[in-house]
This record gives sequence, C-alpha cells and structure tokens, in this order.
Amino acid sequence: MTWIEAVILGIVQGLTEFLPVSSSGHIVLGEALLRTGSADNLTFTVVVHFATVLSTLIVFRKSIGKIINGLRPEWNDSSRFVSHVLISMIPVAIAGLFFKDEVEALFRGRTMLVGFMLLITGGLLLLTSKVRKGQRKISSPGALLIGISQALAVIPGISRSGATISTALLLGVNREKAAEFSFLMVIPPILGIMLLDLKDIMELSAAGSPGISSTALFAGFLAAFLTGLAACSWMISIVKKGRISYFAYYCFAIGIIAIAGSWIG
Repeated sequence: MTWIEAVILGIVQGLTEFLPVSSSGHIVLGEALLRTGSADNLTFTVVVHFATVLSTLIVFRKSIGKIINGLRPEWNDSSRFVSHVLISMIPVAIAGLFFKDEVEALFRGRTMLVGFMLLITGGLLLLTSKVRKGQRKISSPGALLIGISQALAVIPGISRSGATISTALLLGVNREKAAEFSFLMVIPPILGIMLLDLKDIMELSAAGSPGISSTALFAGFLAAFLTGLAACSWMISIVKKGRISYFAYYCFAIGIIAIAGSWIG
C-alpha cells in the first residue's frame, strides 16, 4: 500500500465511520476502485480504527468526563448510561464472535451485494424523516434494540451509525442523546476487536508475513483522525437538526452505482 492509497482509505474510514453511509461498504468499494486488497491488512485496519476512536474520545471528552465523574455505587444517570452501553454490546459481541468473518467473506469483493445493503441503509435513514422529534431517554430494552441494529452493521453496506441512530430516533429518543449514545456505545466493541486483531498481527509478524510501511500507516492514521474529528462533529449537528435522512439519497445513489458497476463489470 502506498501512502497515497493509505490517505484515501484513511479519509474514507474517517468520514464513513461517523456519517451514516457504511464504512465497511465504502472500504469494499474503495478496494474495488483502487484494485488493492491492502485495506484488509490487519495493521492498517487497527491503526485507522484507533484513529477514529481517538477522534470520538476528543469530541465527546466532556460527556465522557461527566459520566466517569458521576459514577457512584448508587444508581444514577452515569451508571444507567454505562449499563445501557453494556446491554447494547451483547448483540454485537455475539455477531462479532460467531458471524463476522463469515459475513465479511461473503461480501468481500462483491460490490453488488454491498450496493443492495446501501439501498437498505438509505431506506432506514429515509424512515427517520417521518418521525417527530422525540424526548425519550434510552431504556434497557431500547439499548438492546439499538445494540441489535449495531450488530447488523457487521454486514458491509449497512451503516453502523445510520442503523443505531435511526433505531434510537424511531424509538422516540432525543436527537442529541441518540447521537451521543450511538458514538460512545461503539468504543468498547472497537477496542475489543482491536485487541483480537493485535493478537493476529503478532502471529503474522512471527511467521514473517510482509507488513505495511510506517509512512503509509502514519498517513492513514492522520487522514482517518482528522476526517473523523470533522465528520463526528458534523454528524452531531446533522442529527440535532433532524437532517440525517438527507444521507438516504447518497446511499441510494452509491448503491445503484455499485450495483450497476458490478453488473456491467
């Protein structure tokens, strides 16, 4: 992987991790356009995911600090939020442990399938335009439903942020809280996946498998981090204004292009 390819894929990861357009789906499409499988390089994947996690921590540093400072032995808003994050992790843990590799193998290189999943994401986003502004808080059953929607995002083309935020909005959750919960709930699963990937990276290194250059890694990290900062902040503003459905048309367009390109190719 060249540093230019790393920057391109880093930007794609940084933008699509937060915008409701499916980062995994765009990575598959990016591989097809660049004709490279390097995006599957575990080291690069871990680095760009760490970059987006770091950008999330920075954007939500005040909220995270408030939650940590508010944790007490008794039941309060902070402990309730943490419990809901833990509940939301159950479905994605099951999907990640038992189905992630099989699903990714099924969709790898199959841009037509990714295109159809993008159409489904677009349809889900469009549904949010029919929902009135809600003021509900996230409940335990709601956290589980949002967690299920996150688990479905293991399928390339299904947007994680799009699925989780849309589910929260359809449940009547306050827009700002929906965005905050969606972005914070993903941190523990991503960190867990990164730890598992690091184990595989060490095994590959011990086996003498060729690695990616430090220049490409740094370029990818910086690109993902900076675009992640911008995309996360922008997405919060979009959700607050109730304009998340606008991305439905982008998903429709990219989905149709992916399907047509795969059909013609």
